[in-house]
Amino acid sequence: MLRFMVPSVIGLSFFLLPIPWGGRMTVPFDIAVQWVTRTLPGVVAVYCLILILVGATGSVMASLHGKARIGWVDAYRTSPMLLLFRVLGVPFAIIYLFRVGPHVLLQQGVADLMWNTLAFSVAVIIPIGAALLGLLLRYGFLEFVGTLMRPIMRPLFRLPGRSALDSLTSWVGSYSVGLYLTRSLTQEGYYNRREAYTIVTCFSTVSIGFVGVVAQTLGLLHLFPVIFFTYFVAVYLLTVMLARMWPIKSISREYLGTPRPEATTGSDSGLFREAWERALRQAQEATSFWRTVREGFADGLVLASTILGSILAVGTTALLIAQETPLFTILGRPLVPVLSGLGLPDADLIGPAALVGITEMYIPALLVQDAAMPARFFIAVLSISQLIFFSAVGPMILDMFRAIPVRGRELVALFLLRTALLIPLLALVTALLGWGGVFEGGYHYSPW
Repeated sequence: MLRFMVPSVIGLSFFLLPIPWGGRMTVPFDIAVQWVTRTLPGVVAVYCLILILVGATGSVMASLHGKARIGWVDAYRTSPMLLLFRVLGVPFAIIYLFRVGPHVLLQQGVADLMWNTLAFSVAVIIPIGAALLGLLLRYGFLEFVGTLMRPIMRPLFRLPGRSALDSLTSWVGSYSVGLYLTRSLTQEGYYNRREAYTIVTCFSTVSIGFVGVVAQTLGLLHLFPVIFFTYFVAVYLLTVMLARMWPIKSISREYLGTPRPEATTGSDSGLFREAWERALRQAQEATSFWRTVREGFADGLVLASTILGSILAVGTTALLIAQETPLFTILGRPLVPVLSGLGLPDADLIGPAALVGITEMYIPALLVQDAAMPARFFIAVLSISQLIFFSAVGPMILDMFRAIPVRGRELVALFLLRTALLIPLLALVTALLGWGGVFEGGYHYSPW
């Protein structure tokens, strides 16, 4: 019982325990990441460059040796396209680290976002998160949650109950940690291909903290509970629909590892007892505490080194397309009459913003800062609910789940499907809130 409860409490406290810090409520995980990235920026920058160099070198060596197995290099085998992205990540990292290179790359909206924000965060979040997630995976909490959530997750989302933990880690921690968790469980046979595909494309949500950042950017922090509740409902409502549509419906149900499907025996009336017994059984078979933490941290380092280069290469390209070309303004024009017909103000501003989120989910908020409050609310929820963006989540999914496989064209299709489903839904919510006086001072929320 102690082997189940003590590591689970430590892990849950690290990811979920709300504590005041710097004038806001946050969790120890966020404090640890922020302390490392802000206190030791120079060290983190060099560490990021080393990870990217290791990832590119290992990938090139694995490619040159074909199918021959050569120890640690095997972890870096990848497709030719992702190999190219990992190698291209090296010059981008050098440019960002030493601040020497084309002005278009060194401007604040590109260099600071891709290097100081995304690269630093991913490089620190994944190893730390992987180390502590092992406590929830190996000592019974996964089985405990999975059994309790089975009656909800299976009929609604066609997923095992244990996938609730994947979703939770994204909400309160980071989509990086959620993706790492899903990847680990897929490799160990806990999820089949379709289940893993559904989870990574539908549950890779931005954290609660980032929702607050978007709300603050748009001057809507007083509406934070409304924004978050709408976002929460939209994500799960879309998952119910997308789990039954292409491309998810076309993915096979095969397992990558030795199959460990979730047991469906037992009655719902005895779920807690069944969950408790399964948790104790798993805790009894777990490895030692420090070995679990050490192995998780090492696995997180390897994973971070494989994806950082891809994030820099793909993310920088996507940002430059969004900021330096009129592509999304042109693509967004057909949406203007649709949005206007749905009763949304400033449709000419929110049209391009509705599509540019595929590059980076923060950019739509920057494009509509001067729009009317209903338009800002609409874009705030839309941009964070689209989930798939190619400055980070896109290349991470492509690199981490290439064995399923997940394809780039499918991610683009899912982004467009999510957007098409979200626009009328959020337009209706925006209209209802407008009729209720929410945007005219009829509602006010203060986080203090």
